[in-house]
Amino acid sequence: MASVALARAYQQSFEHHPYITLAFTNGILNALGDAVAQLTQRLTNERPANRRYSDTQYDLLRTARFFVFGFGMGPLIGRWNLLLEQHFPLRTLGGSKGKVSLKALARRVGADQLFMAPIGLGLFIGSMGAMEGRDANHIAGRFKDIYKPALIANWQVWPLAQLVNFRFMPLPYRVPFQSTCGVFWTLYLSRLNAQESEAQERRDAMQRNPLKRITLS
Repeated sequence: MASVALARAYQQSFEHHPYITLAFTNGILNALGDAVAQLTQRLTNERPANRRYSDTQYDLLRTARFFVFGFGMGPLIGRWNLLLEQHFPLRTLGGSKGKVSLKALARRVGADQLFMAPIGLGLFIGSMGAMEGRDANHIAGRFKDIYKPALIANWQVWPLAQLVNFRFMPLPYRVPFQSTCGVFWTLYLSRLNAQESEAQERRDAMQRNPLKRITLS
């Protein structure tokens, strides 16, 4: 009953304020993905030796950054889904009872993965670097180090999820479905981003202190 009430509340909110609803939904689920990532890191004891806070300290600002990113991306993804709906209709004849066009479905998935996925990943790396206070050189370094492997990983995971999303989910629920599936994807991005931040901090520390570089080697 609780899930039915939640779905009804979401539908009503979407009907009156679609983009605000998508923003908060996507932001919350992105924050959840980072929370899961941080808890996983604590359970597996993945803490660099130079980390200045304890194993038990939760990085609330990091989760807040993921919420802000998700909040901004929610309306953008919603608008993108609407464009796909308009340009690649699944049923050209017979309305909702017509036969599904597999060609249109494939074009939706292809457009999403070849156009939106690279843009979304670029926005993630750039915005996370900016919110962490990184300069242009550090952000460029992140693109060099993690953009390509993350994009390849994206293409290994998301086409099937988006195939299900575009085929079976009504338009108002596509962003929540994508965000729910994306909790584990956000976990991956969160850990990847955190590892890159730590690697950059180590390189910066060695550049500031050449003797430390000798000691570490």
